[in-house]
Amino acid sequence: MWGHQREASSMYKRLPSRDCKNTVDLEENSDLLQNVMSLENSSPSWRLSFPHVLVATISSFLFGYHTGVVNEPLESISVDLGFSGNTLAEGLVVSTCLGGALVGALLSGWIADGVGRRRAFQLCALPMIVGASISATSKSLAGMLLGRLFVGIGMGLGPPVASLYVTEISPAFVRGTYGSFIQIATCLGLMGALFIGIPVKETAGWWRICFWVSTIPAAVLAVAMVFCAESPHWLYKRGRTEEAEAEFEKLLGGSHVKVALAELSKSDKGDDTDTVKLSELFYGRHFRVVFIGSTLFALQQLSGINAVFYFSSTVFKSAGVPSNLANVFIGIANLTGSIIAMVLMDKLGRKALLLWSFSGMVMSMVLQVTAASSYVANSGAMYLSVGGMLMFVFTFALGAGPVPGLLLPEIFPSRIRAKAMAFCMSVHWVINFFVGLLFLRLLEQLGPQLLYSIFGTFCLIAVVFVKRNVVETKGKSLQEIEIALLPQE
Repeated sequence: MWGHQREASSMYKRLPSRDCKNTVDLEENSDLLQNVMSLENSSPSWRLSFPHVLVATISSFLFGYHTGVVNEPLESISVDLGFSGNTLAEGLVVSTCLGGALVGALLSGWIADGVGRRRAFQLCALPMIVGASISATSKSLAGMLLGRLFVGIGMGLGPPVASLYVTEISPAFVRGTYGSFIQIATCLGLMGALFIGIPVKETAGWWRICFWVSTIPAAVLAVAMVFCAESPHWLYKRGRTEEAEAEFEKLLGGSHVKVALAELSKSDKGDDTDTVKLSELFYGRHFRVVFIGSTLFALQQLSGINAVFYFSSTVFKSAGVPSNLANVFIGIANLTGSIIAMVLMDKLGRKALLLWSFSGMVMSMVLQVTAASSYVANSGAMYLSVGGMLMFVFTFALGAGPVPGLLLPEIFPSRIRAKAMAFCMSVHWVINFFVGLLFLRLLEQLGPQLLYSIFGTFCLIAVVFVKRNVVETKGKSLQEIEIALLPQE
């Protein structure tokens, strides 16, 4: 997994020309060529950047945890806080968090560019600690919603910053693998929430413990980020070249610093501190990559995946499957798919995984629609429904889950990267909000057969979209991708 020496070398094959003087003597060129050849034979060690990536993925663990934390305890919460049987109130407990996430996502680009990636992580942890504490001590629906709003702000801020940070600090030959860690951490967070929620029906008030537990990893994230490297890309863009050089040494090793900076200088000016206007994302040379990114996230959510995570207990209960057992199977399917994606990300590439993933999700929804039809016996319908749901989660985790968050920071130019991620994640959260709010209502009004047909249609649209628009980025440096993809001014 770590031995892709040939792919690693592509990060160092091209040398800057525009910053050189008009005449460079042959001896200097020969020395530079020898340096590059030696670097090709000794790629940066993945071990140097690995601890920094692990700390960053704590934010993804928290994202997964808070996504699933109300799944099992929702019934107990509604009874204790006096809104039992009110499906709209139950939907608000889920969707208020998503509304807060939209606010966090909208602000994430400006925060990440303004204070840096490390401090952005710390600002992400703060509302998660405050919000979880409010929810854990709430005595009413209003208190619960306030806590979920705060948590949502942290959830919205975390994913785009994690994607930016991991993409910018990772060597090219393991960037896909490291990007998959984000999805694996999210899966572990979901599974952790389901595991912590197991005693909720037997122990009164256990749901409060579920919220308190989340404050521990949030505090660890805030403290551990003090000892992590800042993104050299962000430092260089701010004109802090010496600091960028020091951080590259931490992440890649001293022998790779100069070539890494040379790569960076191909597309970054080093003094690019002017404000990126929102209009720049929608017009001119940046429109295509922003359109691809926002559409990918929109299709990811319209596939119906978060409806599965938020309300899996309710759906499986109607199929006659115990919710605890169903949730364990969903967690295992999600984690297994994510691990396979991690292994294949830098071998097959991003585009292939997306195509296979969305195609598998189409087939999964066909099984769901078949299970909901009147032509299948009850026992057969149950097996098809459970099998289709597990296959859906598994195939989602193979590509549609991890790839967009990795691919987008790769294809966005450095100058607009944080702002463009903020916009695309905002699209993600708007759709996520409405899916979470309306899924149960639509299930009642339309029935499972029609609703799952709609989800399957969006997955099919995603296959066509990926085939026509997504470019492959595996093994390439961020600067090579930017030069190849972005039209020149």
